[in-house]
Amino acid sequence: MRRDLTVILAALAATPTISAQQTVVFTNVTVIPMDTERALSGYSVVVRGERIVQVAPNRAVKAASGAVRIDGTGKYLMPGLAEMHAHIPPGNATDAEIEKVLAYYALNGLTTVRGMLGAPKHLLYRERAARGEVLSPTIYTTGPSLNGTSVPTVADGIKAVIDQKNAGYDLLKIHPGITREVYDSIAATARRLGIRWVGHVPLDVGIRRALEAGQASVDHVDGYIEGLVKDGSPVAASQSTFFAYNLVDYADEAKLAELVRLTKASGTWIVPTQILFENMAGDQTAEQLSQRAEMRYWPAAVVGQWVQATNTTRQQVGMNAAGGRKFNELRRRIMKALYLGGVPFLLGSDSPQWWNVPGFSIERELDAMEQAGFTPYQAYEMGSRNVARFFDAEADFGTVTAGKRADLVLLDANPLERTANWRQRAGVMVRGKWYDRAEIARRLMGTPASP
Repeated sequence: MRRDLTVILAALAATPTISAQQTVVFTNVTVIPMDTERALSGYSVVVRGERIVQVAPNRAVKAASGAVRIDGTGKYLMPGLAEMHAHIPPGNATDAEIEKVLAYYALNGLTTVRGMLGAPKHLLYRERAARGEVLSPTIYTTGPSLNGTSVPTVADGIKAVIDQKNAGYDLLKIHPGITREVYDSIAATARRLGIRWVGHVPLDVGIRRALEAGQASVDHVDGYIEGLVKDGSPVAASQSTFFAYNLVDYADEAKLAELVRLTKASGTWIVPTQILFENMAGDQTAEQLSQRAEMRYWPAAVVGQWVQATNTTRQQVGMNAAGGRKFNELRRRIMKALYLGGVPFLLGSDSPQWWNVPGFSIERELDAMEQAGFTPYQAYEMGSRNVARFFDAEADFGTVTAGKRADLVLLDANPLERTANWRQRAGVMVRGKWYDRAEIARRLMGTPASP
């Protein structure tokens, strides 16, 4: 049964088990530093305030008197991950609603989020999160959507870029519907002002132009199937429906090598959000999806809307099980070709979106990456070290290294063996604040936490 929202929010806001002012030592733990694919057994990790201050073999660590010790025997310590296609509730949402979603991300080990549909209130939460005033991942945020309605003209596009840059947003969000002329004006203005643009590839623009212009990330692998449409196809790329589901049979994979080369040369990153497509074009019915365990944490009314939207979309697009398998198999081949061609990837699931409950959906995205042929290490790298690289913040986070922000996850099983082991979290540390398994469960389920 779903718990009353006021009870859940009270639990989420409660004091953490260990404050960020104490020295914490993880003892006798196996460290997965994520700088390379390796495991360091018999190590201790010392955290003071918000920072990791020492990572060394047990014998080399002498913690200060009064330090809190967390026994890591048989456990694995790795960096927190990122949700690089996150949605923070919109500006008209209450503070309580926003803080609930931010807490869900953090309590599930997602210690960084890239908000992909920004609002002025998100800038305030970005600062509050940085000061440790709210249980939240570190926030990066785009501005409000740039789409065919919000920026119908070149003048509108230029003004929006200038306004969002001046407001302090980290990135610009591209949505469908933008004309080629407006897109080019946005790109030119963004380059001049030094702000990157990310997100969708409008049909009028196309993947080749988006890459040539220097779009910083292409999310959902958007535009790639359209870019593979055979010459002389009876269905044009401009007739794409639901991320080119209807174009799979007209794809010429001989064109893929060119797209890989262009993507690598452009410096563009890929955010697959593959679980979104596994959900929508998968074998499970909407009613079966609604019974997933994590749906108990999400409002029943919204889950009901997802059922209706999924059934409607599948009917409108003409989805069926065989077509869905072909669609996702093609997406996986595109992703693997891009990755093997040296294109960098970022981890993102698109949450909260259809069937993607914040925090929980990254578990399923990791599994989708493994199913697509990526190793567990490669999947985790997309959500840790690569994220720091994308934001030019490798000195600040992304690996378990002295000097980095203490965003850590303690696991009961070796994450390098299988992505499913990410689910076995014994606790999460967010900016030096520790939440053990019992505390996380209390906050998620709405039982008031200990002071």
